[in-house]
Amino acid sequence: MKVYKTWAKDRDFTLYEGDCKKLIARLPDESVDLVLTSPPYCIGKKYEDKTEADDFEKDHQLILPEIVRVTKPGGSICWQVGYHIKNGVIKPLDFIIYQILSQYKDIHLRNRIIWTFGHGLHGVDRFSGRHETLLWFTKGATKNFNLDDIRTAQKYPGKKHYKGDKKGEFSGNPLGKNPSDVWEIPNVKANHVEKTEHPCQFPVALAERVIKAFTNPGDLVLDPYVGSGSTAAAAALNKRKFVGSELDSKYYSIAKKRVLAALDGILTYRKDDKPIYQPPANTPLTTVPSKWRNHPSYEKQIPVHSS
Repeated sequence: MKVYKTWAKDRDFTLYEGDCKKLIARLPDESVDLVLTSPPYCIGKKYEDKTEADDFEKDHQLILPEIVRVTKPGGSICWQVGYHIKNGVIKPLDFIIYQILSQYKDIHLRNRIIWTFGHGLHGVDRFSGRHETLLWFTKGATKNFNLDDIRTAQKYPGKKHYKGDKKGEFSGNPLGKNPSDVWEIPNVKANHVEKTEHPCQFPVALAERVIKAFTNPGDLVLDPYVGSGSTAAAAALNKRKFVGSELDSKYYSIAKKRVLAALDGILTYRKDDKPIYQPPANTPLTTVPSKWRNHPSYEKQIPVHSS
Protein backbone atom coordinates (compact mmCIF):
# COMPACT_ATOMS: atom_id res chain seq x y z
CA MET A 1 0.00 0.00 0.00
CA LYS A 2 1.30 3.46 -0.89
CA VAL A 3 1.53 6.25 1.71
CA TYR A 4 0.46 9.57 0.18
CA LYS A 5 1.50 13.05 1.30
CA THR A 6 -1.77 14.70 0.24
CA TRP A 7 -5.28 13.53 0.97
CA ALA A 8 -7.81 12.42 -1.64
CA LYS A 9 -11.00 10.43 -1.16
CA ASP A 10 -9.66 7.40 -3.03
CA ARG A 11 -6.39 7.21 -1.06
CA ASP A 12 -6.31 4.71 1.79
CA PHE A 13 -3.26 6.02 3.64
CA THR A 14 -2.25 9.67 3.94
CA LEU A 15 0.50 11.22 6.07
CA TYR A 16 0.38 14.98 5.54
CA GLU A 17 3.43 17.02 6.53
CA GLY A 18 2.08 20.31 7.81
CA ASP A 19 -0.53 22.02 9.98
CA CYS A 20 -3.43 19.73 10.91
CA LYS A 21 -5.93 22.56 10.43
CA LYS A 22 -5.06 22.71 6.73
CA LEU A 23 -5.50 18.97 6.36
CA ILE A 24 -8.79 18.75 8.24
CA ALA A 25 -10.23 21.68 6.28
CA ARG A 26 -9.99 19.47 3.17
CA LEU A 27 -11.86 16.54 4.70
CA PRO A 28 -15.57 16.25 3.83
CA ASP A 29 -18.27 16.50 6.46
CA GLU A 30 -18.96 13.24 8.31
CA SER A 31 -16.19 11.30 6.56
CA VAL A 32 -14.18 9.89 9.50
CA ASP A 33 -15.09 6.84 11.60
CA LEU A 34 -12.63 7.45 14.44
CA VAL A 35 -10.48 10.37 15.58
CA LEU A 36 -7.70 9.25 17.91
CA THR A 37 -4.90 11.55 18.98
CA SER A 38 -2.68 12.87 21.74
CA PRO A 39 -2.11 16.60 21.18
CA PRO A 40 0.75 18.79 22.46
CA TYR A 41 0.16 19.68 26.11
CA CYS A 42 1.74 23.18 25.84
CA ILE A 43 4.26 22.44 28.58
CA GLY A 44 7.40 23.54 26.76
CA LYS A 45 8.54 20.34 25.08
CA LYS A 46 11.13 20.91 22.37
CA TYR A 47 8.52 20.57 19.63
CA GLU A 48 6.24 23.17 21.28
CA ASP A 49 6.31 26.97 21.09
CA LYS A 50 3.49 27.42 23.63
CA THR A 51 3.70 26.96 27.39
CA GLU A 52 0.35 27.97 28.90
CA ALA A 53 -2.83 26.00 29.58
CA ASP A 54 -4.72 28.89 27.99
CA ASP A 55 -2.82 28.19 24.76
CA PHE A 56 -4.00 24.58 24.88
CA GLU A 57 -7.59 25.73 25.32
CA LYS A 58 -7.41 28.30 22.51
CA ASP A 59 -5.96 25.74 20.10
CA HIS A 60 -8.73 23.28 20.93
CA GLN A 61 -11.45 25.88 20.59
CA LEU A 62 -10.33 26.05 16.95
CA ILE A 63 -9.67 22.39 16.19
CA LEU A 64 -12.47 20.55 17.99
CA PRO A 65 -15.37 22.08 16.01
CA GLU A 66 -13.67 20.79 12.87
CA ILE A 67 -13.22 17.37 14.48
CA VAL A 68 -16.95 17.25 15.22
CA ARG A 69 -17.70 18.27 11.64
CA VAL A 70 -15.69 15.49 9.99
CA THR A 71 -16.78 12.70 12.37
CA LYS A 72 -19.51 10.40 11.07
CA PRO A 73 -22.78 9.92 13.00
CA GLY A 74 -22.06 7.04 15.38
CA GLY A 75 -18.33 7.65 15.01
CA SER A 76 -15.90 8.08 17.88
CA ILE A 77 -13.64 10.88 19.08
CA CYS A 78 -10.84 9.78 21.43
CA TRP A 79 -8.56 12.39 22.99
CA GLN A 80 -5.63 11.11 25.07
CA VAL A 81 -4.22 13.80 27.38
CA GLY A 82 -2.37 14.27 30.64
CA TYR A 83 -1.77 17.37 32.70
CA HIS A 84 -0.47 20.86 32.13
CA ILE A 85 2.21 21.36 34.78
CA LYS A 86 3.81 24.69 35.70
CA ASN A 87 5.62 25.60 38.91
CA GLY A 88 4.43 22.39 40.51
CA VAL A 89 0.77 23.20 39.84
CA ILE A 90 -1.25 20.88 37.60
CA LYS A 91 -4.29 21.42 35.42
CA PRO A 92 -6.11 18.33 34.04
CA LEU A 93 -6.34 18.85 30.30
CA ASP A 94 -9.20 16.39 29.87
CA PHE A 95 -11.39 18.91 31.75
CA ILE A 96 -10.75 21.42 28.98
CA ILE A 97 -11.59 18.92 26.25
CA TYR A 98 -14.80 17.92 28.02
CA GLN A 99 -15.90 21.53 28.53
CA ILE A 100 -15.53 22.25 24.82
CA LEU A 101 -17.10 19.09 23.43
CA SER A 102 -19.97 19.04 25.94
CA GLN A 103 -21.32 22.17 24.21
CA TYR A 104 -22.40 19.96 21.28
CA LYS A 105 -25.73 18.27 21.97
CA ASP A 106 -24.90 15.30 19.72
CA ILE A 107 -21.46 14.63 21.29
CA HIS A 108 -21.65 12.23 24.24
CA LEU A 109 -18.91 11.14 26.64
CA ARG A 110 -18.99 7.33 26.88
CA ASN A 111 -15.90 6.62 29.01
CA ARG A 112 -13.17 8.46 30.84
CA ILE A 113 -10.43 5.85 30.61
CA ILE A 114 -7.44 5.90 32.94
CA TRP A 115 -4.19 4.85 31.29
CA THR A 116 -1.80 3.84 34.07
CA PHE A 117 1.90 2.96 33.78
CA GLY A 118 4.60 2.03 36.24
CA HIS A 119 7.44 4.36 35.39
CA GLY A 120 8.08 8.08 34.97
CA LEU A 121 9.58 11.10 36.73
CA HIS A 122 9.69 10.82 40.51
CA GLY A 123 7.90 13.58 42.40
CA VAL A 124 9.58 15.28 45.36
CA ASP A 125 6.84 17.69 46.46
CA ARG A 126 3.77 15.76 45.25
CA PHE A 127 2.86 12.15 44.40
CA SER A 128 4.56 10.84 41.28
CA GLY A 129 2.34 11.00 38.21
CA ARG A 130 1.58 7.54 36.87
CA HIS A 131 -1.52 7.99 34.75
CA GLU A 132 -3.11 9.96 31.94
CA THR A 133 -6.66 9.91 30.59
CA LEU A 134 -8.40 8.95 27.39
CA LEU A 135 -11.80 10.51 26.74
CA TRP A 136 -14.10 8.50 24.46
CA PHE A 137 -16.92 10.49 22.88
CA THR A 138 -19.39 9.42 20.22
CA LYS A 139 -21.32 11.53 17.77
CA GLY A 140 -24.84 10.43 18.55
CA ALA A 141 -25.51 6.79 19.41
CA THR A 142 -22.55 4.42 19.57
CA LYS A 143 -21.99 2.71 16.21
CA ASN A 144 -19.20 0.29 17.12
CA PHE A 145 -18.08 -1.32 20.34
CA ASN A 146 -16.27 -4.52 19.37
CA LEU A 147 -15.76 -5.86 22.89
CA ASP A 148 -14.80 -9.38 21.82
CA ASP A 149 -11.89 -7.98 19.81
CA ILE A 150 -10.27 -6.36 22.85
CA ARG A 151 -11.00 -8.71 25.74
CA THR A 152 -8.12 -9.39 28.12
CA ALA A 153 -7.17 -12.52 30.06
CA GLN A 154 -9.49 -13.56 32.89
CA LYS A 155 -8.00 -13.26 36.38
CA TYR A 156 -9.86 -16.42 37.46
CA PRO A 157 -10.63 -18.41 34.29
CA GLY A 158 -11.65 -21.44 36.35
CA LYS A 159 -14.24 -19.59 38.45
CA LYS A 160 -17.70 -21.20 38.48
CA HIS A 161 -21.22 -20.16 39.43
CA TYR A 162 -21.87 -21.27 43.01
CA LYS A 163 -25.69 -21.15 42.95
CA GLY A 164 -28.70 -20.90 40.68
CA ASP A 165 -29.46 -22.65 37.41
CA LYS A 166 -25.85 -22.31 36.27
CA LYS A 167 -24.28 -23.69 39.45
CA GLY A 168 -21.08 -25.52 38.64
CA GLU A 169 -20.70 -23.94 35.19
CA PHE A 170 -17.82 -21.64 34.37
CA SER A 171 -18.87 -18.03 34.99
CA GLY A 172 -16.29 -16.17 32.89
CA ASN A 173 -16.37 -15.42 29.18
CA PRO A 174 -14.03 -17.86 27.36
CA LEU A 175 -12.83 -14.97 25.16
CA GLY A 176 -11.66 -13.02 28.20
CA LYS A 177 -12.93 -10.13 30.28
CA ASN A 178 -13.89 -6.53 29.54
CA PRO A 179 -10.65 -4.53 29.98
CA SER A 180 -12.55 -1.98 32.13
CA ASP A 181 -11.87 1.77 32.14
CA VAL A 182 -8.43 1.41 33.75
CA TRP A 183 -5.76 0.29 31.29
CA GLU A 184 -2.31 -0.75 32.49
CA ILE A 185 -0.09 -0.43 29.45
CA PRO A 186 3.64 0.39 29.80
CA ASN A 187 4.55 3.87 28.60
CA VAL A 188 7.30 4.32 26.04
CA LYS A 189 10.48 5.03 28.00
CA ALA A 190 14.18 4.59 27.21
CA ASN A 191 14.28 0.78 26.98
CA HIS A 192 10.86 0.30 25.40
CA VAL A 193 10.99 -1.64 22.15
CA GLU A 194 9.07 1.16 20.37
CA LYS A 195 11.24 4.08 21.56
CA THR A 196 12.09 6.71 18.94
CA GLU A 197 13.48 10.25 19.16
CA HIS A 198 10.02 11.59 19.93
CA PRO A 199 9.89 12.49 23.67
CA CYS A 200 6.17 11.86 24.23
CA GLN A 201 5.01 8.99 22.06
CA PHE A 202 2.22 6.74 23.25
CA PRO A 203 2.33 2.97 22.78
CA VAL A 204 0.92 1.18 19.77
CA ALA A 205 -1.00 -1.15 22.11
CA LEU A 206 -3.09 1.76 23.42
CA ALA A 207 -3.95 2.94 19.92
CA GLU A 208 -4.59 -0.61 18.74
CA ARG A 209 -7.11 -1.28 21.53
CA VAL A 210 -9.05 1.87 20.64
CA ILE A 211 -9.00 1.16 16.91
CA LYS A 212 -10.14 -2.45 17.33
CA ALA A 213 -12.92 -1.44 19.71
CA PHE A 214 -14.46 1.43 17.77
CA THR A 215 -13.83 0.65 14.09
CA ASN A 216 -14.01 -2.18 11.58
CA PRO A 217 -11.56 -3.10 8.80
CA GLY A 218 -11.73 -0.53 6.02
CA ASP A 219 -12.91 2.30 8.30
CA LEU A 220 -11.10 5.65 8.26
CA VAL A 221 -9.02 6.76 11.26
CA LEU A 222 -7.85 10.37 11.69
CA ASP A 223 -4.96 11.55 13.88
CA PRO A 224 -4.40 15.33 13.67
CA TYR A 225 -1.15 15.14 15.69
CA VAL A 226 0.68 12.11 14.30
CA GLY A 227 3.93 12.54 16.26
CA SER A 228 5.92 9.30 16.00
CA GLY A 229 3.07 7.56 14.22
CA SER A 230 1.66 5.17 16.83
CA THR A 231 -1.97 5.65 15.74
CA ALA A 232 -1.04 5.39 12.06
CA ALA A 233 0.95 2.22 12.68
CA ALA A 234 -1.92 0.66 14.65
CA ALA A 235 -4.31 1.50 11.82
CA ALA A 236 -1.99 -0.13 9.30
CA LEU A 237 -1.59 -3.25 11.45
CA ASN A 238 -5.37 -3.64 11.63
CA LYS A 239 -6.33 -2.92 8.00
CA ARG A 240 -7.92 0.46 8.63
CA LYS A 241 -7.60 3.47 6.37
CA PHE A 242 -5.75 6.43 7.81
CA VAL A 243 -5.27 10.16 7.42
CA GLY A 244 -3.13 12.31 9.68
CA SER A 245 -0.70 15.20 9.87
CA GLU A 246 2.60 16.04 11.53
CA LEU A 247 4.17 19.50 11.55
CA ASP A 248 7.74 18.56 12.50
CA SER A 249 9.72 17.13 9.57
CA LYS A 250 11.90 14.90 11.78
CA TYR A 251 8.93 13.27 13.47
CA TYR A 252 7.13 13.02 10.15
CA SER A 253 10.02 10.92 8.80
CA ILE A 254 9.93 8.69 11.89
CA ALA A 255 6.18 8.20 11.55
CA LYS A 256 6.39 7.36 7.86
CA LYS A 257 9.13 4.80 8.49
CA ARG A 258 7.05 3.11 11.19
CA VAL A 259 3.92 3.10 9.05
CA LEU A 260 5.73 1.51 6.13
CA ALA A 261 7.11 -1.16 8.49
CA ALA A 262 3.59 -1.81 9.81
CA LEU A 263 2.18 -2.11 6.30
CA ASP A 264 4.95 -4.57 5.46
CA GLY A 265 4.31 -6.56 8.64
CA ILE A 266 7.78 -5.95 10.09
CA LEU A 267 7.09 -3.25 12.70
CA THR A 268 8.60 -3.97 16.11
CA TYR A 269 6.08 -3.15 18.83
CA ARG A 270 4.83 -4.34 22.20
CA LYS A 271 1.61 -6.30 21.70
CA ASP A 272 -1.43 -5.62 23.85
CA ASP A 273 -1.66 -9.18 25.21
CA LYS A 274 1.90 -9.21 26.58
CA PRO A 275 1.80 -9.42 30.42
CA ILE A 276 3.19 -6.58 32.52
CA TYR A 277 6.81 -7.38 33.39
CA GLN A 278 7.40 -8.82 36.84
CA PRO A 279 11.06 -8.80 37.93
CA PRO A 280 12.49 -12.15 39.08
CA ALA A 281 13.16 -12.73 42.77
CA ASN A 282 16.60 -13.01 44.40
CA THR A 283 18.44 -10.64 42.10
CA PRO A 284 20.46 -7.55 43.09
CA LEU A 285 17.68 -5.31 41.76
CA THR A 286 14.91 -7.00 43.76
CA THR A 287 16.81 -7.47 47.03
CA VAL A 288 16.53 -4.84 49.76
CA PRO A 289 20.08 -3.61 50.62
CA SER A 290 21.13 -4.64 54.11
CA LYS A 291 22.06 -1.05 55.06
CA TRP A 292 18.41 -0.01 54.64
CA ARG A 293 17.35 -2.21 57.56
CA ASN A 294 18.72 0.26 60.07
CA HIS A 295 16.67 3.10 58.63
CA PRO A 296 13.95 4.29 61.09
CA SER A 297 11.19 3.78 58.54
CA TYR A 298 12.35 0.36 57.34
CA GLU A 299 9.63 -1.52 59.23
CA LYS A 300 7.00 0.43 57.30
CA GLN A 301 8.33 -0.91 54.03
CA ILE A 302 7.53 -4.29 52.55
CA PRO A 303 10.79 -5.71 51.24
CA VAL A 304 10.73 -8.05 48.27
CA HIS A 305 13.67 -10.06 49.62
CA SER A 306 16.43 -9.43 52.14
CA SER A 307 20.10 -10.21 51.78
